Amino acid sequence: MKLYYVYIMSNKYNNVLYIGVTNDIYRRVLEHKEKLIKGFTEKYNIDKLVYYEGFNSIYDALNREKQLKNWHRQWKMNLIASINPEWKDLSDYLQYCHFEFF
Repeated sequence: MKLYYVYIMSNKYNNVLYIGVTNDIYRRVLEHKEKLIKGFTEKYNIDKLVYYEGFNSIYDALNREKQLKNWHRQWKMNLIASINPEWKDLSDYLQYCHFEFF
């Protein structure tokens, strides 16, 4: 069974947010951190995973990504703070985390 993730990344100042979807969160976060993704994330130095959700369905993941992208910035910040109040880089904890799938 394939798993899909919606994730939010930020920069070290937490003043830019990037929302994406992937089927391999480990690889995708590493691509952002190593600046292998050209464009927005490279330009704004997006290299810190601050939030993610797991899904069993690509359709559910894409719908959630679309929903989050349409949210006001404050709502996104509140969502992040609800599970990551210190805005730590969660990529260090990925291998230890228990994913909640929707």
